[in-house]
Amino acid sequence: MDWIFWLVLVIVLTVVELATTNLLSVWFVISGIVAMILSFFIDDVAIVSTVFAVLGILLLFTTRPLLKRYLPTQRVRTNADRIIGMHGIVTEEIKKNTVGEVKVDGKKWSAVSSTKIPVGTDVTIEAIDGVKVVVRKEE
Repeated sequence: MDWIFWLVLVIVLTVVELATTNLLSVWFVISGIVAMILSFFIDDVAIVSTVFAVLGILLLFTTRPLLKRYLPTQRVRTNADRIIGMHGIVTEEIKKNTVGEVKVDGKKWSAVSSTKIPVGTDVTIEAIDGVKVVVRKEE
């Protein structure tokens, strides 16, 4: 009946991995499957548990770095990130090193620039600095 424990452990670890997707518990899912298979042939719980732990740790430290290097990582753009490169219009004059205001994508943002930009000028968002956008005049 030891195999039931290993089956439940594999199911729990699978749910944890699906919830986190950080390639941490998947290695113990694999070692749990091996331990479950071994439990049919070996009655000693200590041996099966040791195989589970050693194999899980071994897989974690040997294959995780390789997989992380080759798996694509998706960078999720937040609201702030997605406006970089967009065009806006100055709604409150921006003086050199003084905060003004621009409207971008229907929202108003505090804005700074290295040059003076009058109201009504079209600008491009270059970066985000804290809660302010860094803009430049469109040519």
